[in-house]
Amino acid sequence: MSMFDAPKTDTPRLLLTPRETARALGVSERTLATYTSQGLFPVVRIGRSVRYDLDVLREWIRDHSERKPATSPDSALTDCQDTI
Repeated sequence: MSMFDAPKTDTPRLLLTPRETARALGVSERTLATYTSQGLFPVVRIGRSVRYDLDVLREWIRDHSERKPATSPDSALTDCQDTI
């Protein structure tokens, strides 16, 4: 190794390209562009380049994940019959 060789560092990626973002979300680039134009995903613009913030995407996924209801349909039906 020469003294001019810079050591490689594992710098974490903070921003993704549209292609990387679409692949990570499992959608087409066209679908991602549509969602972006609708304001669903905020973007970071660097000159004319569009990038997506990895943390924002993770937050969006958490916010839009479906969760099971706290009660089962059977228990909800039982609760309704008690009030009738």
